Amino acid sequence: MKKLIPALLVCACTSVSAQDMGKLLATGGVSQVEGAGGGGITPWALITGYGTRDSWGANAHYTYIKTQDYKLNSYGVAIGVSDRLEVSFANQEFQGSLAPLDKLNIKQDIFGLKLKVVGDAVYEQDSWVPQVAIGIMYKKNKGIDGLGALGVTNVKQLGAKDDSGYDYYVSATKIYLEQSLLLNATLRATRANQMGILGFGGDKNDDTRLMPEFSAAYLINRKLALGAEYRRKPHNLGVDNEKAYYDAFIAWFPTRNFSVTAAYANLGDITIFNPKKQKGLYLSVQAGF
Repeated sequence: MKKLIPALLVCACTSVSAQDMGKLLATGGVSQVEGAGGGGITPWALITGYGTRDSWGANAHYTYIKTQDYKLNSYGVAIGVSDRLEVSFANQEFQGSLAPLDKLNIKQDIFGLKLKVVGDAVYEQDSWVPQVAIGIMYKKNKGIDGLGALGVTNVKQLGAKDDSGYDYYVSATKIYLEQSLLLNATLRATRANQMGILGFGGDKNDDTRLMPEFSAAYLINRKLALGAEYRRKPHNLGVDNEKAYYDAFIAWFPTRNFSVTAAYANLGDITIFNPKKQKGLYLSVQAGF
């Protein structure tokens, strides 16, 4: 996967003409917490950036999530080629802030590919067919720091079956310009625990399961969008009573080169050691073209 992504970028970028920014403002979405173009917690069928089918676009993002007991930092880059192919990379760093997990630190790398296969969410307004894309994410957990006193250095010691895995998904996105409305549905096949931060598979379940995800956004004006998302997740680990994610967000697009997204996020339970529902601030900035 690490060798495949640079090769794809070279081939794709040399096959298109000079970069332009012909897509409508906000139609590249923002950077999803795993690096893909979409909403904050779920990917969309839209291809990141503002490059048209004869060009390309790219962006970099930083995302910060803070709940009562944890915080998550995510940063990465994504490139959209010919408004058809998207390549992304994200690094996640998950930290505890309350005993007994106040020294917890877990990092994860995520490599993503997305391919638009049918439809156009913007320009096919006279068709009921949504834009549809398929995607894959390869996730590599880099181990656990801060729990050495307990002898825990790997997610497998928490009951996970693997420290790496794949998510496969299909997303369908439709934009209704007259109503200023975006609707998205994603179906993800996954074994990931808390997106992979706690590994893949577990003592309760090790099967790949299909999990639904939904997004809706209303464009208040050309530069401001209001929306909500829901993401169902599997419950594989006995030490993690995992629940669905959901959020309510507002996204601001002052220019094509910059966007800010703020949200109130509910991430449910995260481990039995701090058993409160984890709720708090989500803030993400994206810069690119």
